[in-house]
Amino acid sequence: MYAVFQTGGKQFRAEPGTRIRIPSLSAEPGDVVTFDQVLLAGDDADKVIVGSPTVEGASVTAEVIRHGRAKKLIVFKRKRRKNYRRKQGHRQGFTEIRVDEVALA
Repeated sequence: MYAVFQTGGKQFRAEPGTRIRIPSLSAEPGDVVTFDQVLLAGDDADKVIVGSPTVEGASVTAEVIRHGRAKKLIVFKRKRRKNYRRKQGHRQGFTEIRVDEVALA
């Protein structure tokens, strides 16, 4: 069983037992979170349920493992012949979750 759910403006494919890095949530490590915006669900056979826009009654349950920050990205801006240079670093925060269950109605 798998599902495609939406959180933080992005979409993720979830299967029970997998670990996913999603945009930061305000939950503590060890908490159980539920995602209700399931866009697509399917099983190992060829049965696929597509929502319009979401699948009614479907949910993804996961446990928060940890919070962290990704590798640093360097943002460098430059304009030739103008002596304009700007260097900036960025580290995006994330929450790592372990998917426990994908449930249909």
